[in-house]
Amino acid sequence: MTDASPGIKTTGPTRAEQAFPTLTERQIERLASHGRTRDVEAGELLFDAGDEIVPFFVVTSGEIVIVRPDDPNEPVVVRIEPGQFTGEINILSGRRALNRGRAGQAGTVIELDRESLLSVVRTDGELSEILMRAFILRRVELIAQGLGDVVLVGSTHSRDTLRLKEFLTRNGHPYAYVDLDRDADMQTLLDRFHIDIADIPVVICRGQVVLRNPTNEEVADCLGFNAAIDALHVRDLVIVGAGPAGLAAAVYGASEGLDVLVLETNSPGGQAASSSKIENYLGFPTGISGQELAGRAYTQAEKFGAQVMIARSAKRLLCDRKPFVIEIENGQKVPARAVVIASGAQYRKLAVAGIERFEGAGVYHGATFVESQLCRDEEVIVVGGANSAGQAAVFLAESARRVIVLVRSDGLAETMSRYLIRRIEEHPAIFLQTRSEITGVEGSDHLESVNVRDGDGTTTTLPIQHVFVMTGAVPTTTWLEGCVALDDDGFIKTGPDLTPEELAEWPLTRPPHLLETSLPGVFAVGDVRSGNIKRVASAVGEGSIAVSFVHRVLQE
Repeated sequence: MTDASPGIKTTGPTRAEQAFPTLTERQIERLASHGRTRDVEAGELLFDAGDEIVPFFVVTSGEIVIVRPDDPNEPVVVRIEPGQFTGEINILSGRRALNRGRAGQAGTVIELDRESLLSVVRTDGELSEILMRAFILRRVELIAQGLGDVVLVGSTHSRDTLRLKEFLTRNGHPYAYVDLDRDADMQTLLDRFHIDIADIPVVICRGQVVLRNPTNEEVADCLGFNAAIDALHVRDLVIVGAGPAGLAAAVYGASEGLDVLVLETNSPGGQAASSSKIENYLGFPTGISGQELAGRAYTQAEKFGAQVMIARSAKRLLCDRKPFVIEIENGQKVPARAVVIASGAQYRKLAVAGIERFEGAGVYHGATFVESQLCRDEEVIVVGGANSAGQAAVFLAESARRVIVLVRSDGLAETMSRYLIRRIEEHPAIFLQTRSEITGVEGSDHLESVNVRDGDGTTTTLPIQHVFVMTGAVPTTTWLEGCVALDDDGFIKTGPDLTPEELAEWPLTRPPHLLETSLPGVFAVGDVRSGNIKRVASAVGEGSIAVSFVHRVLQE
């Protein structure tokens, strides 16, 4: 008996075949022209976990095995066979190797250094597509299996554990997580590294260094996130902030030949990275998470040669000299011929007494997979009426028992996209409560309850342990110290919005460009700019437009 409905047949390479493709002879020849061919002996160490200089290998005969370095038996992660190649995303950024590579058999390989590989990626369209797809898919698999060089030991109820989880996750770095609240065999690991419970959370970096409740900057330094970057080198363009606007400026600037450096306080993506799904961004009809969009843009910027310094905050702009100098928190001074400020904005904190005690321990400003795992099958509150709050409510409703959306207004029609309003109205697990606000919070180490006042003035205490706050934004502009003109709310004024008084010391005969600040050669884009349109597409557009004006400034 035959099946009358055989279904849809798929064609093309599988995901595994895309992650570990076999190159054609012509493709291998093109790679060989950029490197050198050499013989390897069985068992020869080609690179080790933690190495800062990691070559790229194409196997022409024999095999290379990628093994775990933290086990004396060196279990094999994957075998690279003839026609296949080594490497993943770290090889583009110059970060340390995550695993160990050995010649599994005697044979021959083609070896390229990082600069030669980057040249191939930027100039050979066919190979670029194959290599980039493979690198990305390999990193995705490393993350899924926790095959990195980090072990995070923490507790579900610890705000710093959540902070470190978010930092590693949003930077796309694979790690293994051990939960003290659930793993009964933790004492052996604690004893091995001389860790006391009071030290938690702990990051075990590269199996050697134990960091007790480290800052994000300490983790970045231990993992070598910025080791390949020369901060003292004068750049054509320094971009402050790696949100959608900053990353767009990095992609367009680097792809057009500018020497670009991005400074990022935490991790790529900005506020957009905390969005569970963006469904109204052009070209993604099924939606894309903010983190995934940021990750793709970050990799794209690196592909074209932009460098990104992670966990490095701008502390001050020295605007009385050329080139400009940006001081960062570790005391380094980063020079730049032009600057794009894309430092974004932060969600406002609720004016509720004592709420700061529960930041990261029941009060959150992002709704990603990390936070959603903390409140599975529980009741949560989302505060806010804009799209970010709507996206959070719909996403959290997939795992939470009930989601209460609190807004102080009479409804959502004036602040939220219609498609999100309809989903909120039609979702059985989402309840919209208008003309309401949180007036009090209670708890010890973690949020335990909240007081909610409704439009009639009645206050009710709810046993809520998770509140997601997505209200108005505050610009991150305090580091500018009077270098550029700001509006009354602290956002940066640009182009035609600048008044004659604010341009009294403007030194050029031409007026400021569209996104240029009151300081020639310094631009502002995205959420930090006065009058910005709070949409990811708008931020991306501003970042790309600013680069066209940067070119003009550099020619002056």
